[in-house]
Formats: sequence, structure tokens, C-alpha cells
Amino acid sequence: MKKKASPTYFVPALEKGLDILEALAVAPVPQSLADLARALNRTSSELFRMIDALEKRSYIARDPVSGGYQLTLRLYELAHTHSPVDQLLRASAIPMRELSDSLRESCHLSVLNGSQLTVVAQAESPDPVRLSIEVGYRAQPLNTTSGRVLIAFLDREEQQRFLSGDAVYSKMTAVERDTLRAELAKIRKAGFHLAESRRRTGVDVSCVVGNPAIGILAVLGVPILAGGVNDGQERKLVPVIRKHAGAITAALGLLHGRQAVATVARNGTQQSDLY
Repeated sequence: MKKKASPTYFVPALEKGLDILEALAVAPVPQSLADLARALNRTSSELFRMIDALEKRSYIARDPVSGGYQLTLRLYELAHTHSPVDQLLRASAIPMRELSDSLRESCHLSVLNGSQLTVVAQAESPDPVRLSIEVGYRAQPLNTTSGRVLIAFLDREEQQRFLSGDAVYSKMTAVERDTLRAELAKIRKAGFHLAESRRRTGVDVSCVVGNPAIGILAVLGVPILAGGVNDGQERKLVPVIRKHAGAITAALGLLHGRQAVATVARNGTQQSDLY
């Protein structure tokens, strides 16, 4: 018996309001009513009442110089009512449990905390013999697969500042630094990193979570147990891990990968692909 498809509902007024907010979010300068109408392929009269409502609710405001509309900090205020880590923990609980159950491998979620990689969540494999990483564990990022993913997705200036102050990077030769930068660029393009573990026998796979463009960045990592059921099959697991990393991102309400680029393109602004 086929499962019934979920009904799709369309709410024109809400869609219109969200389109306006998204268009202002990617616009480099305040936008006039005519600018927004062109960007959204609508008439000014279609947008006028919605813009008036958003302005009254303090989601947008007029720029005192140009008179154009721009976002206020209202959305930022709402988004930061709860800490990003709290939101990550809530969003990751079910996808991580499902991932560990399906792969029969433990998985963990890590973030950058100052100069250290910190594990903030983990789900253990259901198998009696398993690898697990304790919540709160800290490590030098460059010594871990997950840490290299986190560094790869920092913006260029932030990445340079981070590496300049990193103890591991400071001990590298010029050749090693060039090799590292090439690796980070490759990771950023791929969205994941698969490498031999630097701490044990086996392979680690780590996939990016969140949207680095707005500072929400984490990594979903899976240490593959040497001699276990997935030994030698690590690369085949990457799509599964990426799918669950995407599920965490979606649970955070964030756009990820091509979706983010498509939204930017729809609003008429060019932006490089983050993934």
C-alpha cells in the first residue's frame, strides 16, 4: 500500500513576506519598493501592504539616508533566544541516533571552541564492541579529521587568523603548509573529509553541518572501527553520513549547499557556492 503524500499548502501572504525578508538579507544595500518588486518579479502594489506590516513589526526599517528598506536586528534577536549549541543538540539527537543504528558505528558532533575542537554530542553504536568519543573531549583541530573540516569552512580571513595562532600549524614546514591548504580547499569543495585516523588504526569520516555563511558550523564525525563490519567500506558510507548531516542542518531550519545558492540566485544576487 502506497504511503499517502503529505498535502502541500500554499500561503501567498506568508510566502510574500518571506520573499521580502530573504531578498533584503542578500541585498548589498538598502532596497526601495521598486528594487524589491524587480528582484521578486512582483508589482509594487503587491508588496506595499506586506512591507508596511513588516516595518510596523520592526523586522525591517528605512535607511535614514537612502530611504530604502533594510533588515533590523529583530530576526537576529529571535534566532539568539537560545544558544546555537542548544539548538544543535536538539536538532542532532534523532539524526545521530538513526545514523549510529543504521551504520552500527558510533558518531559524534563537534564544534570549534576557541582554538580547540570540542565534542558536544555523541550517539553510541548498538554493537557491544564499539568506538565512542566522550562529550566534552577536546583536541587540536588539525590533528583530527573533524577539525580539518571545521577549519576548511572558515572564511579566508578567519581561517588565516586561526592557522596563524595554531600550535600544530606553527611547527609545519612550508611544504606541509602548502599541502594542508590544498587539502582544506579540497575539503571545502567536497563538504566532507575521509582520512586515516591520526590517533588509532582505522578511518574517520566527517561531514559539515550547518551554514558557515551565518556562523552556524559543526561537523558530524564517524570513526570507523578497524576490523569491524564497515572496515574497507568507508567511502560507501559517505553519502549516508552526508544525508544525516543534512538532516541536522534542515532541523536547524537552515539552507544547505545548493539550496542556499538557489535562494540567492532567485533573489537576483550572485554569491559563490559555500559547498
